[in-house]
Amino acid sequence: MKRTALLEEHIKYSGKIIDFAGWELPVEYSGILLEHHAVRKTAGLFDVSHMGEVDVVGKDAAKFVQNIFTNDVSIMANNQILYGCMCYPDGGVVDDLLVYKRHTESFYLVINASNVDKDFAWMQEHAKGYDVQLTNLSDDVSEVAFQGPIAEQVLQTLTDYPLSNIKFFTFAENVMIDGISCLVSRTGYTGEDGFEIYTANADIAKIWVSILEAGKDSGVLPCGLGCRDTLRFEASLPLYGNEIDKDITPLEAGIGMFVKLEGENFIGRDALLAQKTAGLTRKSVGFELSDKGIPRHGYPVYADGKEIGVVTTGYMSPTLEKTIGMALIDANYAALGTEIQIGIRKNMAKGQIVSKRFLTKNYKK
Repeated sequence: MKRTALLEEHIKYSGKIIDFAGWELPVEYSGILLEHHAVRKTAGLFDVSHMGEVDVVGKDAAKFVQNIFTNDVSIMANNQILYGCMCYPDGGVVDDLLVYKRHTESFYLVINASNVDKDFAWMQEHAKGYDVQLTNLSDDVSEVAFQGPIAEQVLQTLTDYPLSNIKFFTFAENVMIDGISCLVSRTGYTGEDGFEIYTANADIAKIWVSILEAGKDSGVLPCGLGCRDTLRFEASLPLYGNEIDKDITPLEAGIGMFVKLEGENFIGRDALLAQKTAGLTRKSVGFELSDKGIPRHGYPVYADGKEIGVVTTGYMSPTLEKTIGMALIDANYAALGTEIQIGIRKNMAKGQIVSKRFLTKNYKK
């Protein structure tokens, strides 16, 4: 398995190491619930060095990114970030990603760990005919995510750079954190305010130790993949392989706001436009159970005595203390309040369709 440059730190902090997409990563340290609540109330630090990074440089960089990206690159200012998807011609999702714009001829793409090789091959294939150079930086860049209400307060003690200048979905380069040059962005995957910090593999351990030391008296904890998933789920943020994949379009997943069908052409646009025009036959919905049981990914959803879809993610929400989930179902049953049942092993657990806005996001905008 692959290892991040922080593996020794994870072991030092008693991280429970698992295989995640071929990477040795901690699923938890002090416990998923403790770590989850730390991010909601104070702050938590995550190793996300397994994520992929790709540099796109050249005269046609903007045109190339626009062609593979569902969001509208033309509206981006320098140092702005956009979320969106790369799609296949049929509208299915290659991956969801973040696009960082340095300037018109330089972009930085952040992609999912499990898709790095596939994504980079897809980009290379579709870069033909463009004056661009693609560089896969994934093996050379480490990243930590520092998330929670006091993240800015704690991180500011380690830098002279005014972090309040980094607005939501923007970034700054050459930010010195405890003497180390970093790229720092402010997007978040937890529903809380916070930062993503990118630097060289050799320097990431110092960043990790410095942040935990700076926040040790304020309740800051190292956090694993377990609470990263419960946090993003409560914030109704999609996960590739659950809410989106090659067989689920962004429109079906409920992230159509990141698909600009009226803008420039991109791969998959025609299929997505046709799907929108014809009307969705499947929709991503939220649900809440009134019966006991945990609705896991892949469990069937029923209504009116027939199977209408499948659970994409489900948990007992640590924040709300309710059993909630997201499911991809027949659009005819997507109305709020619709009664459903989830097949949990041999039992049928009752529930109903609710808004996917399970909680209010606390981003700093």
